[in-house]
Amino acid sequence: MKMATEPASTAKKRVWIDLDNSPHVPFFIPITRELEARGYDVILTARDAYQVSDLVEFFGLRCEKIGRHFGKNKFLKVLGVCSRALHLMPFLIKKRPNLALSHGSRAQMLASSLLGISSVVIYDYEYAQKVVWFRPGWVIVPDVIPDQTIGLKKDHVLKYCGIKEDVYVPSFKPDPAVRRKLGLTEKDLVVTVRPPADEAHYHRPESDELFHAAVTYLAAQPDARMVLLPRNSRQEAHVRQLWPELLSTGKMVIPDHVLDGLNLIWFSDLVVSGGGTMNREAAALGVPVYSIFRGKTGAVDRYLAEQGRLTLLTSFDDLRSKMVLARRNTLAQPQNGHRPALGTIVDYVVAILESKNPVPSQASLTARNLHSGQ
Repeated sequence: MKMATEPASTAKKRVWIDLDNSPHVPFFIPITRELEARGYDVILTARDAYQVSDLVEFFGLRCEKIGRHFGKNKFLKVLGVCSRALHLMPFLIKKRPNLALSHGSRAQMLASSLLGISSVVIYDYEYAQKVVWFRPGWVIVPDVIPDQTIGLKKDHVLKYCGIKEDVYVPSFKPDPAVRRKLGLTEKDLVVTVRPPADEAHYHRPESDELFHAAVTYLAAQPDARMVLLPRNSRQEAHVRQLWPELLSTGKMVIPDHVLDGLNLIWFSDLVVSGGGTMNREAAALGVPVYSIFRGKTGAVDRYLAEQGRLTLLTSFDDLRSKMVLARRNTLAQPQNGHRPALGTIVDYVVAILESKNPVPSQASLTARNLHSGQ
């Protein structure tokens, strides 16, 4: 089944962005704004998974919510992708986008393939499970990811300097009220904790063991208070069942509403996380961060670890020997500086939309590296 990819109005070309997971919401906000500033029409769809719907409402985005999460069972995951793709198609036939853009939305790739819509996929973890029976037209990845891990012809692989969090961290403005709203005081050593993504295909039981050990270790530290961010209601119920005393005494706090993750990270003294995005957000903000992720370590995390911006914890002993429990100056302002990721990604998307060659020369890549200080 094919469809015309000309938009209903010839005045503007239309980009369809699909928000498939929670980190995609803040990531695509500046991309959407920049595309609209350049004269393109942007339509948003979202999957009801994790905290996507809450974040869409939190940031006030105009977005069509289509489809939901089908759980951790592999068969149900495949069924969920197919079901959501079918539910997306009537909306797409009506809107007729020129280009589909996502950070790894499988349902978008399937729907785009069926309707003949050109697609661009951005991702930053090379070990994420790829769907073998359809591929995007273009892939955009951080330049530290090796070519041989991407699985697409090199002339359709586009790279940017830095990490995906560099796209939206520069626009971050701290709000010191976050501590007060959570009942935290200036005397507290605040540790933001993110449990592992236990429904992801790359999840390993070792991550859960390290998460439990980290909570136990932090609970024994006199001044430490944990702000724990479950991924969904099921995970929250499990945490409440495991540690009722920590919650009743205030040693552990679970927010009762969605928060701006960057703001919470900035006003934390350190972060312990089993999730890639929160690790990299902390690294992008310069906040001490300790990863308890025990799946295959991706190139981006290796790069951040080599730079000393992320500490990888691999055992119980690492909790004591590598984790530094110290307060930081949370009243300072983030040192954002120039980060070219946003401009580079949008340049690629525009070039594809306008049927120009988006592949940069080696000279231009070198110039971007020098300009960004990397």
